[in-house]
Amino acid sequence: MHTHHGHQHDHHAHNEHDHQHGDPAHGHAYPHQAGHAHPPHHAHDHSASRFLPLALVLTLGFAAVEAIAGWWSGSLALLGDAGHMLTDAASLGLAALAARIALRPASARHSYGLRRVEALAALANGLFMLVIVGGLVWHAVERLLEPRAVAGEAVILVALGGLVLNLAVAWLLTRGEGDLNTRGALLHVIGDLLGSVAALASGIVILYTGWMPIDPLLTMLICGLILYSTLALLRQVVHTLLEGVPDGLSLPEVGHAMAGVEGVRSVHDLHIWSLDSNRSALSAHVVLADAARWPAVLEAERALLHNRFGIEHTTLQPELPPAQPLVFIPRMRRTHDAG
Repeated sequence: MHTHHGHQHDHHAHNEHDHQHGDPAHGHAYPHQAGHAHPPHHAHDHSASRFLPLALVLTLGFAAVEAIAGWWSGSLALLGDAGHMLTDAASLGLAALAARIALRPASARHSYGLRRVEALAALANGLFMLVIVGGLVWHAVERLLEPRAVAGEAVILVALGGLVLNLAVAWLLTRGEGDLNTRGALLHVIGDLLGSVAALASGIVILYTGWMPIDPLLTMLICGLILYSTLALLRQVVHTLLEGVPDGLSLPEVGHAMAGVEGVRSVHDLHIWSLDSNRSALSAHVVLADAARWPAVLEAERALLHNRFGIEHTTLQPELPPAQPLVFIPRMRRTHDAG
């Protein structure tokens, strides 16, 4: 017998009642034990995804301006950066499409809805970013081996415009903590922002000193910073797709807290995973001291998981402790013991 409960606090999707779980492998058992109080785990606001279409339009617009300026000035550096902006626009378009798909409600085929599309889009953007970093490092090494003339004035002017634009787009995407999908798109924007800073610095150095290696050296430094952020994002995405315990939650801590509810003897087969980067789910078997107290225990467990750990979607199965086996004593042995 399963008792299922799921509250919905998503501003975009409602009436999603999830019943599907992973492999019911045996988990740890948590005996009745009082837990320690911790601040509740609050769900994150992911309203930043609403600004993805605007970020896409701004990025595409500046890519066009940069391409025209590069063609007019004969600067291959600016034309190359325009191509980079187009790849970032593609990543923003993917993120915007994923955000829209993720709003679709649950169905008979997808009982959880399509919330995990955000993780798939973040995975695609993270892998795409690794390719971009590899290409930038390759071209930076080429520039170190064979320095090329760069128009410092044109680079400074366009880099300033790119810096302002990327600051505006980054500000839009950081209004409230974004989900994995928005973080993946933001990673590309930050890469462009740092690239604009590097281009501005290199343009100034080249204009006043004529030292060309500064451009590829700064590019390699920026690539290192982007690589660090990209790998961190990919780690979290893979953890979510593998249904790992969400960051900020401890399986033993939750298990001991649940076992500490009055009327509970122990908790086992406990599983906690992410439905998306903003919502967590839990399933567990709860061993009761008295079956008649299950309704009260259920409400207490729901309140505990919601208020203390921020877990809205729970599936709990009540169980009674195994009965003591009957022991039969042979009649002759009972007669002998009585004598």
